[in-house]
Amino acid sequence: MNPLVAPEPSAHGGRTALSVNLNKVALLRNTRHLGIPSVTRAALQVLEAGAQGITVHPRPDERHIRAQDVHELADLLKAWPHIEFNIEGNPFHNLMDFVRSVRPHQCTFVPDTVGQFTSDHGWSFPADAERLRPVIAEAKALGVRVSLFMDPVPQAMRAVRELGADRVELYTETYASAHGTPQQDEVLRRFTRTAEAALAVGLGVNAGHDLNRDNLTDFLRAVPGVQEVSIGHALIADALELGYTETVRDYQRCIQRAFA
Repeated sequence: MNPLVAPEPSAHGGRTALSVNLNKVALLRNTRHLGIPSVTRAALQVLEAGAQGITVHPRPDERHIRAQDVHELADLLKAWPHIEFNIEGNPFHNLMDFVRSVRPHQCTFVPDTVGQFTSDHGWSFPADAERLRPVIAEAKALGVRVSLFMDPVPQAMRAVRELGADRVELYTETYASAHGTPQQDEVLRRFTRTAEAALAVGLGVNAGHDLNRDNLTDFLRAVPGVQEVSIGHALIADALELGYTETVRDYQRCIQRAFA
């Protein structure tokens, strides 16, 4: 097993862990050839502010996170053994190269196409099951926890567990779009039922996509057992106005309010 695997988020007082996705920092950096803003410097600042994890999604075209970033972050995190490194992406494109070379604490398998603008759906069961089976087995043999990016479909959770995955990451864009509308409660109930189904079969529950300071607390109050949220776009946008430190602290306050 990977000797650097971070403790489960129960070590954070039973609250949900915050993993900061740094893709948008890299996207801004890549518009010039000056190396700023620095991805590793951003990582250091959010960790010093209290984030419990770092997430990156290195796509094949390297339009934001590059291979060098992944390895530099892995080196940085050697000094932070209690921090979780989560690398996400499509295991049938470039992701498994990083899983093999870096051996992060967690890999999140996402069914992106090569040129996809952003993640917009989860894996389909049973259609994707058999091709996922060998890459899940390989990652676990390397000591890497496996999470599958999934839509809120309760009946799929048992099949995910039987395939060997450790967690699901619930794709929360539909919730974020419905937040503050008359449809919010109905949409949120699907996530609640899916999380309950996941927990019932022994899966851990993560969540991410379009979560922000306005909708995060409501989500965590309603959806049981969320161990980790991965937040990038909104958090980095907030940091442009508030700075990394105050932004991370504010997201942590959102999480704390959900557990108050």
